[in-house]
Amino acid sequence: MKFLSAKEFLTPFLLLTLLYPSSHSLHNTITTGHPIKDGDVLVSDGLGNFALGFFSPSNSTSRYVGIWYNKISEQTVLWVANRDAPLNDTSGVLSMDNHGNLVLHSNNTRNLDPVWSSNASMPSTNVSAKLLDTGNLVLIQADKNVFRWQSFDYPSNTMLPFMKLGFNRQTGLDRFLTSWKSAVDPGTGNLTYKIDPTGFPQLFLYRGDAPLWRVGSWTGQRWSGVPEMTPNFIFTVSYVNDEKEVSIMYGVKDPTVFSRMVLEETGHVTRFTWQGRERRWFSIWDAPKEECDNFRRCGSNANCDPYHADKFECECLPGFEPRSEREWFLRDGSGGCVRKSNVSTCGSGEGFVEVTHVKVPDTSKARVVAMIGMRECRERCLKDCTCVAYTSANESSESGCLTWHGDMEDTRTYTQAGQSLYVRVDALELGMLILKSVIFFFFFSE
Repeated sequence: MKFLSAKEFLTPFLLLTLLYPSSHSLHNTITTGHPIKDGDVLVSDGLGNFALGFFSPSNSTSRYVGIWYNKISEQTVLWVANRDAPLNDTSGVLSMDNHGNLVLHSNNTRNLDPVWSSNASMPSTNVSAKLLDTGNLVLIQADKNVFRWQSFDYPSNTMLPFMKLGFNRQTGLDRFLTSWKSAVDPGTGNLTYKIDPTGFPQLFLYRGDAPLWRVGSWTGQRWSGVPEMTPNFIFTVSYVNDEKEVSIMYGVKDPTVFSRMVLEETGHVTRFTWQGRERRWFSIWDAPKEECDNFRRCGSNANCDPYHADKFECECLPGFEPRSEREWFLRDGSGGCVRKSNVSTCGSGEGFVEVTHVKVPDTSKARVVAMIGMRECRERCLKDCTCVAYTSANESSESGCLTWHGDMEDTRTYTQAGQSLYVRVDALELGMLILKSVIFFFFFSE
């Protein structure tokens, strides 16, 4: 296994705090001879923004090792080590073993296997544990200045600034959020928030193995299913999709701003910032929030439009019709849509209809061709009779080509944001739509 240097994980500012720790080093470092016991608190380097120690959730006597904000009055736990193996008393000790691993024991189990271990591969000596001012707990091999393990690689339910979510294609490491079992039980819940690297990668919210909300693919500046995600003065965003990994990382431009994204046990993903004046966490974004956010709300080859209160939110994409007219009439869109009968979309004068402002369909089975423009993308799709739709892979530059060659799943409309999806239709429908556009222009352009 390849170990990466600290420089590959840290910004220059964070590297300085690692190389030049505070004078109270025993308060931010665990070594072989200096463990921490229940009641001790480890404070992060630099500004001292984070703390690590033992805690009990509300109305519980179980003891956990966790990381929380050190300077915020409301204790907010961000990461839990032994989330599925709580201690029953206050005899816990977190220490370094002789193999360079961080281990948790109770006084009653010192001669048994640890309750929790960092399980860093390739054991080593001369290793210490340090809490950085990003909230990242790291095992550092001092003589080589490398991280052998870090808590950022094993998130709980919270994503902090400068933490990555995503999949490492070289090592198989998958970083994702997992909900707590409940508000007072940090055990591993059944909700996950993770990137699926299949096809054109996407971010999903799952319950077990079932998708609840498709956050969507990366459009060049945002997730396709998060129209609110635009460049702003608070956050920076780094998205990577190459042969090594697919990942997302958020940063904060102002280090005095405390922000976190939480996968809540309610099934919502919420972005919070701390309001110091009001001394409370303030929610600035949460999702999913609409019926059309539910995965496959309208079945295959359909579009979900929540903005027309007087009609059914499900509508078939151009060239398609309800699989069951009866179910559609009863406002059950789960059966989706099928290609209209007795039409030809192969070498018969067919073309494409633009569907605007949408979250494009599930891209897990879409085909991707990088570095070509929309004109070539259209030509490729038109020449391939199995191609049912296309769009650009990059929303802002309209570069890269995504094509679909089967059922299109989980498309929905937004009021202003979103991409254009070009759907294949037969010559007759194409002609009718052109005629309608001409009539509309004639009557409403005066």
